[in-house]
Amino acid sequence: MRIACTITLNPTDHALLTKWSHGRSTPVRLMQRAKIILLAAEGMENKDIALHVGTDRRTVSRWRNRYAQMGIDGIMKDAPRSGRIPTKRNSLVRRIVTVTTQTKPDNATHWSIRTLATHLDISASMVQRVWKANNLKPHQVKTFKLSNDKLFIEKTLDIVGLYLNPPDKALVLCVDEKTQIQALDRTQPGLPLKKGRCGTMTHDYKRNGTTTLFAALDVANGNIIGECKKKHRHQEWLSFLKRIDAETPAELDLHLIIDNYATHKHWKVKRWLAKHPRIHIHLTPTSSSWMNLVERWFRDLTDKQIRRGTFQSVDELISAIMAYIEKHNQESKPFIWTATAEDIFEKVQRARNVLDKIPSV
Repeated sequence: MRIACTITLNPTDHALLTKWSHGRSTPVRLMQRAKIILLAAEGMENKDIALHVGTDRRTVSRWRNRYAQMGIDGIMKDAPRSGRIPTKRNSLVRRIVTVTTQTKPDNATHWSIRTLATHLDISASMVQRVWKANNLKPHQVKTFKLSNDKLFIEKTLDIVGLYLNPPDKALVLCVDEKTQIQALDRTQPGLPLKKGRCGTMTHDYKRNGTTTLFAALDVANGNIIGECKKKHRHQEWLSFLKRIDAETPAELDLHLIIDNYATHKHWKVKRWLAKHPRIHIHLTPTSSSWMNLVERWFRDLTDKQIRRGTFQSVDELISAIMAYIEKHNQESKPFIWTATAEDIFEKVQRARNVLDKIPSV
């Protein structure tokens, strides 16, 4: 009669196997193997382990012996299978990846599963498996823009320094406008959310006018100073600056992070700023509005209040925005900036290196 080998676990292996046996993200096969070894270490027989984990005795014996011979590494991977290496399939995989990433169809900007399968005279399922294995998604695209600002390094160091090491006895405010916010009303009422069905809204809409939101985000506590105006000229910008000056403690310096919008640099604005030395302007690099944290708050406003809202007038839209700001300020939390200037420069340089390898059109 065959006697199963004895399993003895050291503390490290026991802790790791226990984690695998209960982990939700652990692959099912690895979870089963971990349970087999743990039960074997408790002295349970193979037949009883097989009943407990829902498999057969041969499987239990295989992984029990594998662990006894090879330790924890023995159960992490399947043993290499016998048979001829599929060279034809491997060459086909390389061809699919090459055609997908380096060519385009004659009548489209990217390949689909079916068009590529037809082009290569192979099955669509093969293309799908190769794309999934190589994480290829030709139908998706991300937008980007590298700043060409000659003072990119200096401006980035300045702004990141304000986020990570704010000055004493001063407020850091991220200020910008969200322009052309549309008061959209749907042409038909939508259906409400219910169990098993998402809410609905018509794809078409009626425009009822626009407004521009001027907003200043206090980096320290996340509070918002906001005001909606009909236009976004230098007159409105100057008016909003005066409000910021009036609603902040007079004994504190103000450091305003703004973008390079021409309205922000109008000569009348500069003349007013010269008379208010406590206000210091910090311009973000061109094409780098992501450095302004108020843009992050604008995204929340759009997602939670504007995009799916219905407004029969501009006044109704403004009321909704102001209500959102009031509620936000009651329970505000700051956005925490974590990226260092070195991290940003490294990422930008990687992108430039890639762009330099692409031939100009």
